[in-house]
Amino acid sequence: MTSQTEQAGALARRIEEQLNQVLVGQPVITRQVLIALITGGHVLIEGVPGLGKTLLARSLARVLELDFQRIQFTPDLMPSDVTGHALFDSQSGDFRVRKGPAFTNLLLADEINRAPAKTQAALLEVMQERQITIEGESFPLAPPFVVLATQNPLDQEGTYPLPEAELDRFLFKILIDYPDQAHESRMVEMVLDGRLPDSLDAAQLTPVTDAAGILELTRSAEQVLIDPALIDYLLRLVRATREHPSLIQGGSPRASIALARTAKTQALLSGRDFVVPDDVKAVAAPVLRHRLRLGVDAELEGQTVESVLAQLLEQVEAPRQ
Repeated sequence: MTSQTEQAGALARRIEEQLNQVLVGQPVITRQVLIALITGGHVLIEGVPGLGKTLLARSLARVLELDFQRIQFTPDLMPSDVTGHALFDSQSGDFRVRKGPAFTNLLLADEINRAPAKTQAALLEVMQERQITIEGESFPLAPPFVVLATQNPLDQEGTYPLPEAELDRFLFKILIDYPDQAHESRMVEMVLDGRLPDSLDAAQLTPVTDAAGILELTRSAEQVLIDPALIDYLLRLVRATREHPSLIQGGSPRASIALARTAKTQALLSGRDFVVPDDVKAVAAPVLRHRLRLGVDAELEGQTVESVLAQLLEQVEAPRQ
């Protein structure tokens, strides 16, 4: 293990310690969000209101000293409200660009599936190309740039399903659920005695690093070794999703690439400079769950994407360490 790997692992642990102060009882969620950020991918977080999704985004921006913007998606939100627009300046006689909230490091797209498809599509170029075009002029975004989108469950009133093309641009889809009773009890006690703010205030957290530090972690993750046998394993896993009888849509090559890249980051955060099969298994669900579609017959039988993924992780043989 190199000293660079040790330093990266120690830095990641300090970041997670800060985040876990406010997102009580959700260490898996904070780890997954951090993996996505270091890998340079976007995150879709699904859960009912009140579980701390917005607080997590604000806390992440505070701990990492990143520029942060929040957009509340609503049915009347226009694409220009996301990216910006050109205004005519009567004094100079020229058009000037007014940049939208997407010009930032960490963009919180809150309740993204409450906006219609036209506005959701405004994020596509931003997420994929990391640039914004206004009146024919392209503006590159300074790295790191990550969209952290929250989504309400689709059975709630006033929600629009995200198109597959947009879903595929999210590196991870993370499911956040209610905390268990012990952690919820601790959370209530912390709010009542003032140790945890009963608001979206992350000011109590201590900054640990900055944008340059995150980019250094990204470079460290890229240097993590992944054996050809593990690449073969993750490819077999993704290909198995295309052949499973319960699925009518499997993972794309983009899913295979995401699985390899995030497994390397997972290894780095675990203090290793090489990937093991457990790293692939740890990121398989958030990488794949939003890229798979269940058949109608499978739904009627009570199967879910999560249950199919669990089956595949059991069935696809991993290389021996």
